[in-house]
Amino acid sequence: MREFVVEADGGSRGNPGPAGYGAAVSDAATGETLAEAAEFIGVATNNVAEYRGLLAGLRAAHALDPEARVAVRMDSKLVVEQMSGRWKIKHPDMKPLATEARGIFPPGRVSYEWIPREQNKHADRLANEAMDAGAKGEAWTPRAPAVVEPEGPPGDARAGAAAARAALAQGRAVPASESVESTHAAEGDVRAARTVASATTSSPGWSAAPDLGAPATFVLLRHGETPLTPQKRFSGSGGSDPALSEVGREQARLVAGALARRGTVQAVVASPLARTRETAGIVAARLGLDVRVDDGLRETDFGAWEGLTFGEARERYSDDLNAWLGDPEARPTGGGESFAETAERIEETRARLVAEYAGRTVLLVTHVTPIKTLLRLALGAPPESLFRMELSAASLSAVAYYADGNASVRLFNDTSHLRP
Repeated sequence: MREFVVEADGGSRGNPGPAGYGAAVSDAATGETLAEAAEFIGVATNNVAEYRGLLAGLRAAHALDPEARVAVRMDSKLVVEQMSGRWKIKHPDMKPLATEARGIFPPGRVSYEWIPREQNKHADRLANEAMDAGAKGEAWTPRAPAVVEPEGPPGDARAGAAAARAALAQGRAVPASESVESTHAAEGDVRAARTVASATTSSPGWSAAPDLGAPATFVLLRHGETPLTPQKRFSGSGGSDPALSEVGREQARLVAGALARRGTVQAVVASPLARTRETAGIVAARLGLDVRVDDGLRETDFGAWEGLTFGEARERYSDDLNAWLGDPEARPTGGGESFAETAERIEETRARLVAEYAGRTVLLVTHVTPIKTLLRLALGAPPESLFRMELSAASLSAVAYYADGNASVRLFNDTSHLRP
């Protein structure tokens, strides 16, 4: 089954005022733009224009392949939440548009994801082109054919793969980060990836490929053990918020020593939960740094499963647990946080921290789900990959984010510092 990504946007110069929309359909596997649509729609509100953009994108995807799966990405929180069924649609102008959008593909074949505005530049450009054309009394027409550098969030492997192909089509050299972290991550050319990787990761520490300058590098530290960790109990942001055990504190001291010997960490940012703040405090004291707390790094809220083992949760809430394992949109029993909601929060946090720490190495002290999510997003892996990663207490992982929007996973689940 083919998979498409629809990016859509709409705008109004006045709200209501002269309005237009834009939408682009791309191949989810390659990042190639397959279709574009834009139109000046006269006087309308921003929200109506955004819905019109969504409709145009879904129709274009349906025309390409009515059997496809579609991932819609928009910077309109309203449209994403309403189409995902989490918010009610009250405005009479939007109800019929939403109903029409839901009827283009069968239920379950379209997913919705909010993205920051800077990651929706393609659709935004099309919407503005349509409004500019309308202001001149003209119809929108596509630009002259050209190879366009695709937009994508920091660490998006599929967008990076398209960037590499675009560079090759223009006859220019492909930066090392694009060839390793993008083309081969998306297309699986393992031998070539190893060849280029040997040239780009040979310098000590978590350093950068020289042609793109120093990346923003996240060294990802899972907190040390708590009393719940050896028992493998759900321990998220909605539970008892346990402190470190003595074993966990010793783990934090060991990782602090390892990071001090490496000497590359320039800042420390931690989740607000007790176990991460305590781990971060021990490490930061050894490094001579302060700890900044960022709520975006908190663990998923596991609802009624907090404090239970997996077996206990299955025994008590079998249907809910099975749904959660099979659908990233499913929430734990009792109104916890879905993996999709966690991923949206982590993407926002990642984009903000990457911009803030460009060219620097920052230690993020956080939890299992945020770390796995950052790794999954960097690799362009599907949500189910979260269940295929082992992440030990006090382990280190690392991801570098380059100026061209690509990412390099440098380390995963390293616990060598905990061994004698």
